[in-house]
Amino acid sequence: MAEKGLIDRAWEVQKRIEDKVKHIGKGKYGRIIKMARKPTNEEYSKTLKITFVGMMIIGGLGFITYIIKEIVAPWILSLLR
Repeated sequence: MAEKGLIDRAWEVQKRIEDKVKHIGKGKYGRIIKMARKPTNEEYSKTLKITFVGMMIIGGLGFITYIIKEIVAPWILSLLR
C-alpha cells in the first residue's frame, strides 16, 4: 500500500512539473525563448574575451585595494607618527 502512495505522489509531482514547463513558451518570455539560438564560435569567442577582461579589471582593482591596505596605509601611518 505504501508503494502505491509513493507512486501516486511521484505522478502528481511529475504532472505539476509538466504543467509548469508547458506554459514557458506562451508567457511574456516566450518570444525570447523562441528567438534564442546557439551562439556562433565568433560570438562565443568575443563574449569569452570580454568576460575575461572584465574579470581581470575587477581582480586588478581588488589587488590594488589590497596593496594599499597592506603596504601603503601602514607606511603613511608610520610617517605621521
